[in-house]
Formats: sequence, structure tokens, C-alpha cells
Amino acid sequence: MTEPQHVTDSQEAARLLTEKIKGVRFATFTTVSQDGSLHGRPMATQQAEFDGDLWFFTYRDSHKVDDVRANPQVNLGYNNPDKNLWVNVTGSAEVVDDRAKMQELWEPPLKAFFPDGVDDPNLILLKVTPHQAEYWDGPASGIGKVVAFARTLASGGKTPPGKDVKLDLEGQ
Repeated sequence: MTEPQHVTDSQEAARLLTEKIKGVRFATFTTVSQDGSLHGRPMATQQAEFDGDLWFFTYRDSHKVDDVRANPQVNLGYNNPDKNLWVNVTGSAEVVDDRAKMQELWEPPLKAFFPDGVDDPNLILLKVTPHQAEYWDGPASGIGKVVAFARTLASGGKTPPGKDVKLDLEGQ
């Protein structure tokens, strides 16, 4: 099996992360619970211009906020099955109570989850600063998948069916 490619230039890593998660609306947002277990839940990433941080709306009295305050290490899992793409992001999260930022990030569909909008005093943001990411990018078409799979079988697993790329978002 071949080793994953490493991108250590933080600007290039951020560009690639932006490219890979663009348009992938939901992530599995995993925190470390108070008892030390991992707890994942689907959350919508706010689609603002990527500035190095990822943003999520939630309620201040939610368990995930308690988890982040106790242990800020989080994991985000993105998947785009149409493109045969998986992205894993590790980073640190913080609770942000900034109404101006909420206004900037607010989109009308969020009203389904947060009916009182940005005026809700219980509404809060979680800001995730990515440290590392990894993506697996395979052929998306049916024929491309078959060809890649056959190439992998013929090489005894030495030619993977897609790319495995590790991104260092903190630089060296």
C-alpha cells in the first residue's frame, strides 16, 4: 500500500480543504463527552468564505457546548458520495457569543432548526480551528471506480483506487 501524500504548506492545505468540503453541507461533529466517550452528531457547516475556521450554530445549553468547554478537541467528518470523497478534520473548538458574526453567517434555512433566529439568547456559535485534515478522493464515475479497483487488484494493493492526502493546516 502506498503512503499518503502530505501537504505541509498551511496555505495550500487550507486551499485544498476549502476545495474538498465546498458544497458538503453537513459534517459529523464529534466531541469528547464528559465521561471520556466520543459523541458524534450531524451539524451544518456555515458556508461563509473559508478564513481558516469552520462555524456551526447550536444552543448554548446543549451537551456539545459542555463537551467543548471541558475538552476543545473535536473531529469533523465530511462525505460527498457523488464525488466518492471523504474528508476528516481534527481541530479545536471554542464557544463564540458574537451576534455580529451570527448575522454574517445566518441563512434562512437555519430557521427550521433555530426558529427564533439570531435574536434567541440561547443561540451560540462553535468555531472550529482545523489543525490537521485528511481526505480520500476516488474516482466518481462507475467506470472510473471499476478501472481503479482493477488497477488496485492487479498491483497487489500497491496502486490505491484514489488519493489519500494529509493536510497540515498549522504549517511546519
